[in-house]
Amino acid sequence: MSKVLLHLRNVPDDEADGVRAFLDANRIVWYQTRPGPLGITGGAIWIKDDGDWPHARRLMDDYQAALRDRVRNEQAQAERRGEAETFAGMLRERPMWVIARVVAIVLLFALMALPGYLIWR
Repeated sequence: MSKVLLHLRNVPDDEADGVRAFLDANRIVWYQTRPGPLGITGGAIWIKDDGDWPHARRLMDDYQAALRDRVRNEQAQAERRGEAETFAGMLRERPMWVIARVVAIVLLFALMALPGYLIWR
């Protein structure tokens, strides 16, 4: 029976390509389902043979650990160079975008607090 190795919702293409590549390189039989037409399902990469599952899972864990380390190092380098995106930088570059989101967050908090306020009033 097939098992899901990776759900593809919000997965960048380069990461999915990397997963496909290490599965092919290790001769693990896989197939991919596409996202559903209504957006309910996001697609997935499946391992066809149960016997390959433990090996594929170990490879996936190693791949994700390497990816995590690479991204963290890139972020740390960007922070050292002063190129990392910060709240203050976003506020300077796109003030209306930031203000609109902050106002939306405040309104949502107020909407969530309203029932409690009305009950205890």
